[in-house]
Amino acid sequence: MRIGMVSTYPPIECGIATYTEYLVKALRNANNEVFVVSQFGGEGERIYPAFHADDPDLADSIFRMMSQFTPDVVHIQHEYGLFGKPKGVNVIPLVYKFKLAKIPIVITLHTVYESFSQEEKIILEALIRTADAVIVHEEYQREVILDKIGFFNGIRVIPHGAREIESVAKAKEKIGLDGDEKVILLCGYFRSTKGLDRVVRIFPLIAEKVKDAVLVVAGKTRQQEYSEYREEFFRLVDSSPVLDRIRVLRGQFPQKTFDTILSAADVVPMPYRKGSQSGIMAHCLALGRPMVVSSEVKALREMIARAKCGLVANNDDEFVSHIVRILNDNDFRKELSRNAVDYVRKNISWQIIAKETVDVYREVVVVPYGEAKYINL
Repeated sequence: MRIGMVSTYPPIECGIATYTEYLVKALRNANNEVFVVSQFGGEGERIYPAFHADDPDLADSIFRMMSQFTPDVVHIQHEYGLFGKPKGVNVIPLVYKFKLAKIPIVITLHTVYESFSQEEKIILEALIRTADAVIVHEEYQREVILDKIGFFNGIRVIPHGAREIESVAKAKEKIGLDGDEKVILLCGYFRSTKGLDRVVRIFPLIAEKVKDAVLVVAGKTRQQEYSEYREEFFRLVDSSPVLDRIRVLRGQFPQKTFDTILSAADVVPMPYRKGSQSGIMAHCLALGRPMVVSSEVKALREMIARAKCGLVANNDDEFVSHIVRILNDNDFRKELSRNAVDYVRKNISWQIIAKETVDVYREVVVVPYGEAKYINL
């Protein structure tokens, strides 16, 4: 099958770029041709940069580029910030252009919250009504759409994929830590909705109970709008009474480096205040890292329940007790790690996710000439 993908793409630093990279690799491994029309900055085999998020002619640029490849289906990776202001409105004329050209459209909605603004509802409704199929990552997201927007038969639930990989040996030593230290890792992009400051605030309580615990911070801001939160976060770090047990890592963190940092973690807290799914969680599952997540984010707590790979905290006291338990109980920590890796292998490996995605494509692609067979040599 000839698949046209619209997305950000590495080396652009973006969770959706990474998601698309792994999905594209898995689709190609299954003998599909995949062409990616990306934002400027994307690189790689059959990656065609064609637009900036704030381009007023974004829809025309993407459509012209994609039309050259005569795709059987176009798959748009959607997040509000990828398609201009306000709220990515320029994705709507893009979808209509493909519709008028009679090219089947599949859209993955990466940000479906339990509640959303009127502006977000307008965008979502236009996409859902126009697309031939819509993919979300969680069952509750499908239910939210049905409840807030109305019935649509083409919604499919396909989980966020994860890699099948081995954790990095001697990872703690490689990032400059003692191999016996118990590592609590905060990683990813700094933004207020992730609540990473909560862990810095409660870390002194954890440090009292786990004598060899260290807090490792390995994150960055991607957008200027979050720089104020980053500054506030590091002021909190600098004023911590246990600053000598906090390690801050800086750098670009390409995948190999990030995997090493994550492999060094004994537990990864996710005190998120808002979210729909998490690429960080997918990496934790892949590398078998136990997690403690906030009960405020349904997608996170439901994944913990399914994979049995961590604990759910309702408040700061529970974050402290859960983190301490995982750090102090080696057998329990190893059990959570095994559960995570097993869950990936059986349920959400990229090979499995690619197959489920192709099944969606086949539902919307009309093959001419009956039993015509696609050849890709």
